[in-house]
Amino acid sequence: MWGMAVLIASDMQKDVAGSPLLRGVSFKLERRERLTIAGRNGAGKSTLLRMLAGETAIDGGELVLEKGAKVALHDQRPPRERDVTLHDYVLSGAAEAIALEAELTRLETAMAEGAMDDATFNAYARAQGKLEAAGGYTWREQAMGTIRALGFDEDDLQRQLHSFSGGELTRGSLARVLVARPDLLLLDEPTNHLDIASLEWLEQQLVQMDTAIVLVAHDRWFLEAVGTAVLEIEAGRSRFFAGPWHAWRREQAAREMALGRSIEKQQKEIERMEKFVERFRAKASKAKQAQSRVKALDKIERIERDPRDDRELSFSFKPPERSGRVVFELKDGRLDVPGRTLIDHGELWLERGEHVSLVGANGAGKSTLVKALVGARPLDGGTLATGFNVQVGFLAQHAESIQDTGNVVQAAQHATGLTEGKARALLGRFLFSGDEAQKPVTALSGGERQRLSLAILVQSGSNVLVLDEPTNHLDIESREALEDALSEYTGSLLLVSHDRALLDAVGTRTIAVEDGTLRSYEGGWADYVASQKEAADAPKAAKAAAKAAAKSSNGNGGNGGNGGNGNGNGRANGNGNGKAAKNGAAATATATKPRPKNASKRQAQLERAIEKAEAELAAVEVELADPSAWASPSGTERSTKRHAEAKEKVAGLMQEWEAVAAG
Repeated sequence: MWGMAVLIASDMQKDVAGSPLLRGVSFKLERRERLTIAGRNGAGKSTLLRMLAGETAIDGGELVLEKGAKVALHDQRPPRERDVTLHDYVLSGAAEAIALEAELTRLETAMAEGAMDDATFNAYARAQGKLEAAGGYTWREQAMGTIRALGFDEDDLQRQLHSFSGGELTRGSLARVLVARPDLLLLDEPTNHLDIASLEWLEQQLVQMDTAIVLVAHDRWFLEAVGTAVLEIEAGRSRFFAGPWHAWRREQAAREMALGRSIEKQQKEIERMEKFVERFRAKASKAKQAQSRVKALDKIERIERDPRDDRELSFSFKPPERSGRVVFELKDGRLDVPGRTLIDHGELWLERGEHVSLVGANGAGKSTLVKALVGARPLDGGTLATGFNVQVGFLAQHAESIQDTGNVVQAAQHATGLTEGKARALLGRFLFSGDEAQKPVTALSGGERQRLSLAILVQSGSNVLVLDEPTNHLDIESREALEDALSEYTGSLLLVSHDRALLDAVGTRTIAVEDGTLRSYEGGWADYVASQKEAADAPKAAKAAAKAAAKSSNGNGGNGGNGGNGNGNGRANGNGNGKAAKNGAAATATATKPRPKNASKRQAQLERAIEKAEAELAAVEVELADPSAWASPSGTERSTKRHAEAKEKVAGLMQEWEAVAAG
């Protein structure tokens, strides 16, 4: 029994250029079920979505949709219309609601003009019911909320589509299908071009929608938050798994181990039988036996896999050279773009070996900031100091550093200086082998360009990595390979990413672009989220505490008044409370009274002394980074002593500063 399903796919097949792409794809989907499609790049995931949307023909099998089901597909293709406003484009997704509003207006006019017959009343009731199902009278307000949640503001609504970037158009397309409120929602990479706030909003929306959803995504956090089932596509065949994404991954890993043994065992059996057939086919005494073996071979259902499914990205960064203690130090930094200031009075530092995540909303200035840090653009104010022996490896958001002439091997050679043989060996680790290494750079997909950029970065041997959205266009396996490599990297890392799984695995401190400046938070992604939640909850907690205090105060006053009846207890209580309040006020006054002028002056002096001592320590460390400082036993002793004394001086001044600040 299939039950009441929005969609039933039975043994669906698809051929591309005469070769089978998909075979035997079967599953059913009910409302509020959210199916995630898993499979390598090129396995047919996007093609399957277009088959479900009716945009691509089905070459075999059957697809049955619920009667009257409305289907909406979001993919990476830009909208065909470019001369409409964002407002009109997004709302055109809700064509049914717009038509129903027009119908209700027409019927209301007719009734106002005297049409009071049953047919008019019934038509009005039907239209009203349909509009309720399509979102009710507040659907426009909800649509505007969707547009804002996906990163657009009021000024964007009347802009023509041709004035938006590709990423903005993708977000507009996503808003349009969400506003449509379809029965079957098909999403191809909906997380692309969304910042983390928009991602979290989208996750909540999809979980709440009374819709059947099929989606393709490479964001592991998103898949885990949203998915209720997985359709795995491997070697053209599908396998349905009911359950969350992490449970499927666990089951898949166990199956891969067992399958590895099965393939090996079956291969040995086939080889043994084929040898028997080869050796004895010609011998009359064994011919009948050999013939039966031939038939048995024909009947064996071979356990096979697409050779591409076995290829995995696997790499590690070279142990980097040691840099100075401080890698970057930005003071009072300002960054401007035409018409506005992105960051003002920004303070940022990165120390040797630190793995720091840089987070913030789209457009907050993260990419502009990292370009300034690596020298790709000037600061508009403030100073930037770069430490001793800092060798920066920069991965730009759109793989901009790759030359667009020649083929993959030539681009790798140009960037790394390797011989052709060594360049090919490097590229092979990043899934460019054989003909793929000869592919023109201009013909590379987004994922291929990103893999080529990573190959060049790994070869660079940099001791500081500045990565701007390194997981763009990468599939899940490649993201996990990058995660493993970065986790083991001993150099310094500044990472900009919307991939929360990567941030969670790699970052040890978080710098956030907030309200036009930079704030540092100790700990990784989970700690940052917790601190943000605490800050968001603080006003509510303060309000609740104030309410409780007011209630308590009112209660005490009331008791005092009542107690005054007769024995003067109320007056005593009232005076007691008043006295306590006075004492409390005095205590508060004592706590907040101005500090002695001398103490403030001494604190300022100590701060300047600490700054000077830290600069001296940094200078000593720069000198000690030279191997000659440790070349002899006496040199080692002198160097160790100088370093210890410089550190002790900083520590002593800090201790004195803390005592003055506390006093």
